[in-house]
Amino acid sequence: MTSKAEVSFECRGCAGTNAVPVVDLGPQPCADYFPAADAPGPDPRWPLALWLCRECTLVQLGPVEAQLAEEPLAVESATSIAHAEQSVKEILAEHPELHHGAVFEFGSPHGGSWLDHLTAAGCRVAGDGERAELVIDVHGIVHEPRYGEMLKLRAERLAPGGLLVMEFHHLLPLFIGNQFDTIRHGHWVYVSLRALRNLAARHGLAVESVRQVDMYGGSLMVMLRHTADAKPDASVDVVLEDEDAAGIADEVQLGSLQEAAWHAAGALHDELTRHKAAGRTVLGYGAPSKAPVLLDLSKVTTDLLPFTVDLAPGKHGRRIPGGCLVPIRPVEELRAARPDVVLVLTWDIADEIITQLEADGGWGTTYLVPLPEPHERGR
Repeated sequence: MTSKAEVSFECRGCAGTNAVPVVDLGPQPCADYFPAADAPGPDPRWPLALWLCRECTLVQLGPVEAQLAEEPLAVESATSIAHAEQSVKEILAEHPELHHGAVFEFGSPHGGSWLDHLTAAGCRVAGDGERAELVIDVHGIVHEPRYGEMLKLRAERLAPGGLLVMEFHHLLPLFIGNQFDTIRHGHWVYVSLRALRNLAARHGLAVESVRQVDMYGGSLMVMLRHTADAKPDASVDVVLEDEDAAGIADEVQLGSLQEAAWHAAGALHDELTRHKAAGRTVLGYGAPSKAPVLLDLSKVTTDLLPFTVDLAPGKHGRRIPGGCLVPIRPVEELRAARPDVVLVLTWDIADEIITQLEADGGWGTTYLVPLPEPHERGR
């Protein structure tokens, strides 16, 4: 792994220079670059490594060269749509004073917008430059390479007495659940509550409460206010204690994720090899941004996974980037092929996928979920 002495790196959160590399997944393809299925390759790759800032505890991608622009091809899942609707209902039930207030949302490439639900409930969209009583960021800020600067913008957009709601994939389940495939180019930071609290304080914000949600394999919904207005509740200490117990601000503990990732990748390769040797057909479901890292580290090619399918029409006729060359086809082709095993690459919405494929009774297939280690999922 590259040593700190060899690279000058400024923390994406606090701009400090005391950051150290902790996990190195090697050169990886850009996660949302899906070339045509017949494109020969090799696909471009960039270093993919996590660094820990010893000052603010933010975990982040290290120095990365220029990347390909992401092309928005994904289709928003039913799970995400339902989560947005339910979240708005809960937030407004808990904070009825926001029903007719101004709202501003920082968008996300993942979709999941709350605006339609908020305006239907009586909120109005804040005007240009207007500070809002409710500011929303749902999986948006992690796509910004200068996290600290973007957090400052969110603080500046918040009206006095207002509520800032930030939802993001939580570093804790990533670490303890060995979700190494969620480390990807374009997701610049991997946030713990402690790191957010440390950085929020720099911009006059304090964490008031925290809710743990299932999105993307384990996320946090964090409510923040200007420091003078915040009244932190017990939920904050609960999450901080869980993080401390796992050691996710400790560089040695974080470094163990690298060995766990390689172990799980090898286990997936072995499991698919075992199915092939037994004469069982394995096909994939999903072509998410996490698939390139998972399949690349697992050394899975079309020999073990002939194709995968996805609901997004824009991905059909393309392939997973990297060394796997696995083509992406419509879901109907999976149903027609009736494989013995379905490898669920979009494992964070496995229940939704299994329900979808079993709606007409299915065909008796086995569902294989790759992480934290390969395991079968019941229908």
